[in-house]
Amino acid sequence: MAEPRTLTTTCCIAGGGPAGVMLGFLLARAGVEVVVLEKHADFLRDFRGDTVHPSTLEVMHELGLLERFLERPHQELSEIRGKIGGVESVVADFSHLPTHCKFVAMMPQWHFLDFLADEGRKYPTFRLIMEARARDLVFEGERVAGIVAETAEGPLTIHADLTVGADGRRSDVREAAGLKVIDLGAPIDVLWMRLGKRPSDPTASLGRFDPGKLLVMIDRGDYWQCAFVIAKGGIDKIKAEGLPALRRRIAAVAPELSDRVDQLATWDDIKLLTVTLDRLERWWRPGLVCIGDAAHAMSPVGGVGINLAIQDAVAAANILAAPLKKGRVADATLAAIQKRREWPTKVTQAAQRLIQERIIVPVLNEDEALPVPLPFRLLQRYSLLRRLPARAIGMGVRPEHVRTPKSH
Repeated sequence: MAEPRTLTTTCCIAGGGPAGVMLGFLLARAGVEVVVLEKHADFLRDFRGDTVHPSTLEVMHELGLLERFLERPHQELSEIRGKIGGVESVVADFSHLPTHCKFVAMMPQWHFLDFLADEGRKYPTFRLIMEARARDLVFEGERVAGIVAETAEGPLTIHADLTVGADGRRSDVREAAGLKVIDLGAPIDVLWMRLGKRPSDPTASLGRFDPGKLLVMIDRGDYWQCAFVIAKGGIDKIKAEGLPALRRRIAAVAPELSDRVDQLATWDDIKLLTVTLDRLERWWRPGLVCIGDAAHAMSPVGGVGINLAIQDAVAAANILAAPLKKGRVADATLAAIQKRREWPTKVTQAAQRLIQERIIVPVLNEDEALPVPLPFRLLQRYSLLRRLPARAIGMGVRPEHVRTPKSH
């Protein structure tokens, strides 16, 4: 067995997702020594959060990176459409947002993370270690003093003035820290898949609601990224009915896809997202703070999870950069991160729960024709109202702005 290795840094971040890499980049940019751990060998994962909302694009603008960022492959979504009971309408119109980018950038998450990592490496205080998974924490009494990681080269112990858990909804860090999770409940799961796109297809992304069926089609240029919503724990029933039955259900809700549902050749072509909606009661303990999905797992409703994670990272960097350059971070500073980001999290999760319980679950349980809800009819009739969901989705609650200095 390889001998344990050790290193020392100012801030060690577990998790190389949007929250972890963005926080690592911002701190390194401010002159803080930081180590980011990513458990995989690369960022290539399919069906991760690919929606980069205007709030995140505004952060890229504030960093002076927007033009270079948008050179990466992406599609631009200026509106979201929905179709209920044969009635179609624009649900959210981003064209009036007070941001530099009035669209959602649909970008594979690996491009987003590769971009941030490349920018981070320009700073001498940034270090990203791939194939390194946080397995345990180092303690000095009651205070967290670092991470024990499993790496390709063997065990690695990292001593840090501050440890950050950004390792996702099944966070090893928050479990090792003994932080209490509040489960808010999620009555749905999602089947992700991709189907070919033809030149004759519509170009707008669309959510389709039919009795017992809900399909979201996201335009990815040369293919449709599709989300078929099912009842929580319903995957066994779906598989028991067989793949042909699932193909028929998809074709029924989106007839234009009926000539290509056979592209779903095996169950390997379909990825199950087990939806979780939860948050930590307390996001921190001495020497440790959690952000992103590790602090609050979001529903896929609205596609806002990645953007809340980025907002957490920006707020955390704003609060932490100066104290970290001086030494250990006080408990009150860590509590300030939760205080700053907990309210936006609670409001967003409350909205997601409402949509899940009042709209999605009734659709999945409906056997007869769907009535078109009054809010949907109002959105269809009054274009001005479409700005409200656009602001909620595109900018979120209390968008953050970059306050950290650039030290190099």
